[in-house]
Amino acid sequence: MSIELIVLDVDGTMTNSHITYSETGDEIKSFNVKDGLAIASWRRLGKQVAIITGRHSSIVARRAKELRIEYFYQGVDNKKEVLEDLLDKLELTLENVAAIGDDLNDLQMLKLAKISFVPRDASAYVDKIATVVLSKRGGDGAVREMIEHLIIKEGLEQEYLELWD
Repeated sequence: MSIELIVLDVDGTMTNSHITYSETGDEIKSFNVKDGLAIASWRRLGKQVAIITGRHSSIVARRAKELRIEYFYQGVDNKKEVLEDLLDKLELTLENVAAIGDDLNDLQMLKLAKISFVPRDASAYVDKIATVVLSKRGGDGAVREMIEHLIIKEGLEQEYLELWD
């Protein structure tokens, strides 16, 4: 079975896990544009993307909208439960899922996915259960590395490159 859905954590995977507050209380996060291009490419291949994050953030909501990520869940305490519900909705199985996370709140979700990824700077506890420990740090292209790993594994390299010809 092929991977049809990638599930992304945000803080520590799509970002470097830093949360900065301005003097006026505005939250500031940085996203890697290379991750964004890979996410857009994955979607253009007809694949699905979901974000499941434990925090609430209008910045993350904006990024999800920019990337046209249809399945966006924030403020989630039980990521495993949300993933199971999403799979029912999409009529997919765990065999169709790859996930990336970096910390203890991602542990159960990562255990469920057929293929699980963690950035190089993830918690040692999630490293132990991950299928792949990436060479990139969170926010520094880890999501792109995950997607390109899947592109190669799924035999989609030619289609992936043709998207940009």
